[in-house]
Amino acid sequence: MAIGVGLLGLGTVGAGVAAILIEPQGRHPLVAELQLRRVAVRDPARSRSLALNPALLCSDPEAVVDDPSVEIVVEVMGGLEPARSLILRAIAAGKPVVTANKAVIARHGEEIAAAAAAKGVYVLLEAAVGGGIPIIEPLKQSLGANRILRVSGIINGTTNYILSRMADEGAAYGDVLADAQRLGYAEADPAADVEGHDAADKIAILTALAYGGSVAREAIATEGIDRLQARDVAYAARLGYVVKLLAVAQREGEGDPLPLDVRVHPTLLPKDHPLAGVHGVNNAILVEADPVGRVMFYGPGAGAGPTASAVVADILNIAGTRQVTGTTSGAPLDPLLAASSWRRCSLVDGSQTCHRNYVRLQTCDEAGVIGRIGTCFGSAGVSIQSIVQFEASLGDQEGEAEIVVITHEVQEARFRQALAAIAALAEVRTIAACLRTL
Repeated sequence: MAIGVGLLGLGTVGAGVAAILIEPQGRHPLVAELQLRRVAVRDPARSRSLALNPALLCSDPEAVVDDPSVEIVVEVMGGLEPARSLILRAIAAGKPVVTANKAVIARHGEEIAAAAAAKGVYVLLEAAVGGGIPIIEPLKQSLGANRILRVSGIINGTTNYILSRMADEGAAYGDVLADAQRLGYAEADPAADVEGHDAADKIAILTALAYGGSVAREAIATEGIDRLQARDVAYAARLGYVVKLLAVAQREGEGDPLPLDVRVHPTLLPKDHPLAGVHGVNNAILVEADPVGRVMFYGPGAGAGPTASAVVADILNIAGTRQVTGTTSGAPLDPLLAASSWRRCSLVDGSQTCHRNYVRLQTCDEAGVIGRIGTCFGSAGVSIQSIVQFEASLGDQEGEAEIVVITHEVQEARFRQALAAIAALAEVRTIAACLRTL
């Protein structure tokens, strides 16, 4: 028996979903039972390459949600509103929802999950993180027996493309960004990607799933790559590292609420680290847990095909429940499939967390400077792994040197204390860069 699907949005992802549903040949048999009943678009009269019946199109998304023939609502329009209100409207009507909207889930996930649980319907969101990479359901189901220690990932394809080219070609950030925009990898306004906000939305979702409770999205420490210089990428390579925009959520002990360190920032990864070889627009998520150890999920993180694949997989999950229960809603929910929180979590004070660090200093090129910098670190209790002076680059002032320091793991407060003392040295012209290091 056919299952009616209502599609909110027919952009890149929506068109990919529709293409799968109208061409089920060679796919899972359940795909043939999914029928597009209504599709909400901005302009129904616009010419489209997709072979859709024009009668399915409308400009009123509420009409799609309210249509009695629509049993599953698929939200792929993006943005906070009206997406949030439409999701809640579908839930109130007793209709399960599939969404690819990371921004809505990161900010309103608790509200949506509570409404869905109260109404007895599923809200599935595999496509919200990692595009075609299956990570949401594995965190909820396959890894459920584990104690999750750390989730870290490269979860923004735009920034990974930019960083990959900066590393491979020595190109400047601005030049590569412009190329990424021309190629369609970056938006005309790339702020959400290059400033780290997109990755922060996604790690907020992964945090809630991995640890059983949400953290405030706005409180996640977020730094992008928009101020990264090509010379730091080059220096990192000479020291045996690659630079990636990393999103991290890790357990910091025990307690109620569970203390977590969640952050997004450019990070130096050793070249033998599992995430270091992830290039181009690909994404990867590394889960470290007890007892499974390290498990990595890798693949295309965006685009019509990969994201649509994840959306349709969620639709099939819901359709599969009907084979067992006879309904897509109202029946007792599978706790491993439904969204639910089972623990309180909180973010720790960032100044008390411990990390390794990369620091680039521009200094006077004279004897004794390295010793005085080392003294500042030592006085603050910061142990140095390596300290290297590089030759001045083209464009640097005469008589200037660049000193790069990599520290051992140290409490952030102690590290900042050392930086303040170093900045006050007469020989130090500027702290030019400061990055985290694994």
